[in-house]
Amino acid sequence: MGKLTTHVLDTAHGKPGKAVAVSLFKIVDNSRRLILNAVTNADGRCDQPLMEGAAMQAGVYELDFAMGAYFSSMGVVQTQPPFLDVVTLRFGVADASQNYHVPLVATPWSYSTYRGS
Repeated sequence: MGKLTTHVLDTAHGKPGKAVAVSLFKIVDNSRRLILNAVTNADGRCDQPLMEGAAMQAGVYELDFAMGAYFSSMGVVQTQPPFLDVVTLRFGVADASQNYHVPLVATPWSYSTYRGS
């Protein structure tokens, strides 16, 4: 079986996003169902895969990253409300036997993602 992992890269400061709150949701009938909450470690990664084994299933998911709180904790002066607060990435898992790595690359004013393995 595959697994789902993530990490946060803070390109404004050139380092991993440490202590970013991350929530994983499964989308079922256009509703969000919380699967778990996690916090990134010093390397900007979660200590455990977000899903693996039997928990890894095909479907549509969302990852929420609390980037507004993270950048505030880094001393970044932000507008109120912040331009980016909670960044939500919606993605699909088509083959649960594969690894899906869904990172967030962010600044206080922009973000991007990609599918890694």
